[in-house]
Amino acid sequence: MIRMKRLGWIAILGIMLLAMLACSLTPTLPRLTGAPTATLQAASRATEVRPPSQPGAIATPTLVAELPVTLTDRDVLLANLYERVAPGVVFIATTTDGEIESLGSGFVYDREGHIVTNYHVVEGASGLEVFFASGLKVRARVVGEDLDSDLAVIKVDVPPDVLVPLPLGDSDQVRVGQTAVAIGNPFGLTGTMTLGIVSAKGRTLESLRQAEGGTFFSAGDVIQTDASINPGNSGGPLLNLAGEVIGVNRAIRTTGTTITGELVNSGIGFAVSSNIVRRVVPVLIAKGTYDYPYLGISSREMLTLEQIEALGLPRQTGAYIVSVTPGGPADRAGLRGGSKATRFPGLPAGGDLIIAIDDQPVQTFSDLLSYLMKHKSPGDTVILTILRDNQEKEVSVTLGKRP
Repeated sequence: MIRMKRLGWIAILGIMLLAMLACSLTPTLPRLTGAPTATLQAASRATEVRPPSQPGAIATPTLVAELPVTLTDRDVLLANLYERVAPGVVFIATTTDGEIESLGSGFVYDREGHIVTNYHVVEGASGLEVFFASGLKVRARVVGEDLDSDLAVIKVDVPPDVLVPLPLGDSDQVRVGQTAVAIGNPFGLTGTMTLGIVSAKGRTLESLRQAEGGTFFSAGDVIQTDASINPGNSGGPLLNLAGEVIGVNRAIRTTGTTITGELVNSGIGFAVSSNIVRRVVPVLIAKGTYDYPYLGISSREMLTLEQIEALGLPRQTGAYIVSVTPGGPADRAGLRGGSKATRFPGLPAGGDLIIAIDDQPVQTFSDLLSYLMKHKSPGDTVILTILRDNQEKEVSVTLGKRP
């Protein structure tokens, strides 16, 4: 009995000793990794827990240590990019009788006061106001519009030192998978920055210019991104990590809406490529309008294997000519559209298949359209390589102007 009591006291003393050691140990906190180029202090401060008020209770002070938050190189890069670029991004409001009618975005193009945005942002506006990140608000006027690329140039009269022009990047050098940054004013939330990647290149969208027969022309060389773009982002820049504009945010594809019926982002956004901007904007400033080259054909962007077999095509890639506009450039050059009915409505067989333009391979109609929009003008001549009746031949076409 005495031996058991002694062991009990030894156990108690051991527990007390362990408790004292535990209170005296300083925990080693894990260090956040990353390049320590900048450090923010956490909001918490070291505090002491007061002893409990119950008589006989043991008070144990507990310290909550300050935790440094270390920014990585990428964090600093994005923060610096925003600080450098945001002053060149503007908020555009269309007004009627002094009331805001619609909202959009834009960016400063040069120190003469020219601002690039979307045509649909300023379409039909009776009044235009531009809000700068500095808080300055000025009126603006439209100097040029392009329905095909959905671009517009507006002008403000302010001192040059107020303006922060954004540099244009080379969209031909953009790679799928690289980081893409959008800055704009979604839902009127000024100066919003979102991050994503370039999801695809060379997409096509419908132009805002209506063609003969009620259809619309196509706009090519469009960049797809998953950076969040929502109503109000239209006309704002899509940027690379160097702060260069690689596109002008134009549209989103979505099936969702807010409770007020506004479209919401679903991870698929589209931007007019910077090389289209580089080609179109100087002409809009000088002339007010831009003329696109015109071939005068209609095509399908994608054909199924069954459709390819029904058309009797010898290969799966190329731009198939569904129809040729009578009297247009393609018609005058002798190109053929489909003329034999198939079981697919609106897809007749017998048309030419374009497989190259000026020795540049054509995998899809988008390739053909992008090449024309980026490199050619009305009056230029192109050499089309086609397959007709399984025979390859070259056809010279003098391009017209979109009617």
